[in-house]
Amino acid sequence: MTQTTTRVLDPGELGAALAILESEPVANAFVASRVQAAGLDPWRLGGEMWGWYADGRLRSLCYSGANLVPICASPEAVRAFADRARRTGRRCSSIVGPAEPTALLWRLLEPNWGPAREVRANQPLMVTERVPDMVRPDPLVRRILKEELETIMPACVAMFTEEVGVSPLAGDGGLLYQARVAELVGAGRSFARIDDGKVIFKAEIGAATSHACQIQGVWVAPEFRGQGLSESGMAAVVRYALADVAPVVSLYVNDYNTPARASYRRVGFREVGAFMSVLF
Repeated sequence: MTQTTTRVLDPGELGAALAILESEPVANAFVASRVQAAGLDPWRLGGEMWGWYADGRLRSLCYSGANLVPICASPEAVRAFADRARRTGRRCSSIVGPAEPTALLWRLLEPNWGPAREVRANQPLMVTERVPDMVRPDPLVRRILKEELETIMPACVAMFTEEVGVSPLAGDGGLLYQARVAELVGAGRSFARIDDGKVIFKAEIGAATSHACQIQGVWVAPEFRGQGLSESGMAAVVRYALADVAPVVSLYVNDYNTPARASYRRVGFREVGAFMSVLF
């Protein structure tokens, strides 16, 4: 009989954790980027990394921080992670990950953690490995400079509020969110088109490893929507990403956002899977 157990990973298990994360580099880009930068120490990582072991061998992971993220998780591993999550209580603001294990995790946790503020059950995961050939990159989209942080911040707040349904300035006054935006600007992973001091388009490369990166926070100022700026802007960001960051560029999008999905397809993205998000 197979012997299984679940526990928090030790820092010395970094190699084993990275091997699992890198087995699915696109789906795991968010957590892999954090682990590569911070290791497995919970304080530096911003959360615990749980491991599910079968016969003493690490098989699946679950990141437990601001997000709860099942990683390469079999149904048996998901059940073990759900048991641990019930015992510790909800500390996260969302559950997010590949749709199938995330759906099972939520079914197991909903009786204790529900109701959720919103469940986004199908968020197509899209990728591209090539510079767009059908859409001309907007030459005015560029990296944001550190001294432009105050210029980009209102657009970031507007995007987050529109996408998530709550302001990132709530709770701590936005200190953590502003720090994250500043981190991306400082890393050269925040991009925008700014006309006469106004942000017209913006997006960030939110997670990055040597294998894949993930674009997030795509936003066009409301009065400029419907003019194709998201396509040309995204084409520019993809070009930057492929040249400077990783050989595969990914993103995930809500299934009901038909215009965005069509726009990303025109830029060269194709759907390769699906994510799911549960928002509290």
